[in-house]
Amino acid sequence: MKTVYDFTVKDRQGKEISLAEYRGKVLLIVNTATGCGFTPHYDTLEAMYKELRDKGFEVLDFPSNQFANQAPGSDDEIHEFCTLKFGTEFPQFAKIDVNGETADPLFAFLASEKPFEGFGKGVKNAMLNKFANMNNRKFGDKAYIKWNFTKLLIDREGKVVARFEPTTDMEDVRKAVEELL
Repeated sequence: MKTVYDFTVKDRQGKEISLAEYRGKVLLIVNTATGCGFTPHYDTLEAMYKELRDKGFEVLDFPSNQFANQAPGSDDEIHEFCTLKFGTEFPQFAKIDVNGETADPLFAFLASEKPFEGFGKGVKNAMLNKFANMNNRKFGDKAYIKWNFTKLLIDREGKVVARFEPTTDMEDVRKAVEELL
């Protein structure tokens, strides 16, 4: 059975990193963007990381520019923005595609393990759904991730156990992480 440990990704310098290096840890894998309305999630992600990393928790940040051009900078510019504005210390990887023919295989795997089930109820969520559908139409059946700051929770065995859309309350994300720790 395939797990996240079977994947290799690139760090910001382009070096290949095996996710097996994170074996035994609880992971929250997030596709991010610096110019998104959900960018303040960096604050909560960093707070969780600082408080829980000694218990075996890691946030793995994968910037993507596939959603309304909200991460246009270089890997270095994105990293500088995140460290200066939000004080992020968790690992940030090279910018990737999460949808379409050029989607990183990791994200295609994650989304196949935990497919999109909706943004939730309410007017704001309905608006995001409409906008995401317009944006993702070009990816067809390879629109794996619907918007920035989708979070995928991985247990200590490397299995995908939960998916949180950007509209999910961050307190619910934290509770799920703490349950696995």
